[in-house]
Amino acid sequence: MVKFTLPNIQVGSIIEVRYTLEWPFIFNFKPWEFQADIPKVRSEYWAKIPGNYHYNMTLRGTTKLEKHDSEILKDCFTPGGGQKADCALYKFVMTNIPAFVEEDYMTAKSNFLSAINFELKEVHYFDGRKVKLTKEWKDVDLELRNDTKFGTQLRKDTFREYIPAILASETDSLKRARKVFDFIKGWYKRNDSYGKYSELGIKKAFEAKTGNVGDINLSLIAALNLAGFKTEPVILSTRDNSTPVNIQPVISDFNYVVVRVKIGSKSYLLDATDPFVSFGMVPMRCLNGRGRVLPEKGLSYELDIVPTEKIKQFTFMDLTLQTDGSFKGKVVNSSTGYDALQERKRITSYNNHEEYIEELDEKWNKIKISKYQIINLDTLDKALSQHFEVEIEGFDNLNKNKLFLNPFFMENWEKNPFSSKERSYPVDLSAPIETQLTLNLQYPAEFELANLPAPVVLALPNGGGKFMFSVQNLGNKLILNSIISLSKPVYSSDEYRYLQQLFSRIVQSYQTNLVFNKKA
Repeated sequence: MVKFTLPNIQVGSIIEVRYTLEWPFIFNFKPWEFQADIPKVRSEYWAKIPGNYHYNMTLRGTTKLEKHDSEILKDCFTPGGGQKADCALYKFVMTNIPAFVEEDYMTAKSNFLSAINFELKEVHYFDGRKVKLTKEWKDVDLELRNDTKFGTQLRKDTFREYIPAILASETDSLKRARKVFDFIKGWYKRNDSYGKYSELGIKKAFEAKTGNVGDINLSLIAALNLAGFKTEPVILSTRDNSTPVNIQPVISDFNYVVVRVKIGSKSYLLDATDPFVSFGMVPMRCLNGRGRVLPEKGLSYELDIVPTEKIKQFTFMDLTLQTDGSFKGKVVNSSTGYDALQERKRITSYNNHEEYIEELDEKWNKIKISKYQIINLDTLDKALSQHFEVEIEGFDNLNKNKLFLNPFFMENWEKNPFSSKERSYPVDLSAPIETQLTLNLQYPAEFELANLPAPVVLALPNGGGKFMFSVQNLGNKLILNSIISLSKPVYSSDEYRYLQQLFSRIVQSYQTNLVFNKKA
């Protein structure tokens, strides 16, 4: 790092800095980011490359180049020995570049930041040799199949003596696969490393009961193979990693591996690295577009990695307003899919359930939990249910004749996650979202509902989702229903403003307090 000062700088000054950067990496020529977290009037990049070196150039981001010129510079490259070569001078220009703003629900920043990248594809030597560095997929496939940390690991028989005992007398194919999956998932504890390659090797990882993603999921393939199943490794790039470029195979773009197994006419994607991920489900970190399947024979092919589950939650409240101004009753929260996965991780992150309940008591303002029950915490193929008996303080500190209840204390949208005026990249939720809250509230005759909140029915175009909110008052019983349904895991930038409007209404409705007045 080089630091320097500029004396007498004033507002409005134009600063011009020129410097020379030595870049030792020939394979990945110095990339250039046109966009940053501040807007730019102009960004220009000149790349002078000897004609011996041929690069693939890829432009990412939504901002278009205003200028892309090239020219030949004669005899610019003289490595020695009287040898000379021409150079190509490339000029890339962007103008009026907006600031890049990171928002919620996006994958890696590098996928969308306007930049140009270079990858060496071929070198022409002065003795006439031509060395091709960019490979075709058939070359990459062959390397993976023969790699001692990948393909050869799949043929290990480490689990041969364990498979008969694991399967016992089970004959159903799906149940047999689940038993192998549960065995591998329960045996290992993943270290902090991702990776498509085996770090320790299947045998050592098994003995240590730990390993990286490659160790565990390649072990799962080897075990399923020994159990008689047809499996295929699927390499992919996680959500926090750049999406692979489709122009040419770049194996370093992939940092993860999962398992594809075929049972009957159906294929399942499996990941045994997370104790809370069920059979046929992959962690959210894997939901990043497409992966690459490597069959036992033949050319590898792309596969869409799509969520098989939703982020789904249902909450039911049965409350009664007491004459002392408190609300008492039961709350049942049921989670499935990715919501259950997140909730199970959250609950088990505490030392015990008592610590977890204490945290909820602090988080839920004016709410006291008197009893609780957590059901199916370890049964992953069933909904996770949390049952609470609660007492909610309803009195306003300033007016003892007015009571307030906000029923969205469990899951509250306090602000719109889509705050930017515009968004040039997709909204990636990972998986479809579905939440529902139903409140049944009985209140005594000496109280009356001060106002009936207006109903809301709002739908996204093309069946993309909806928000419904309604409150009915039937005698001395109030029924509130709220439904959020986002049916797509990914929404385009063209759909952004509709999502923004939808969540604006959601936030508004979630701020609604049910107000009761004590009759005179």
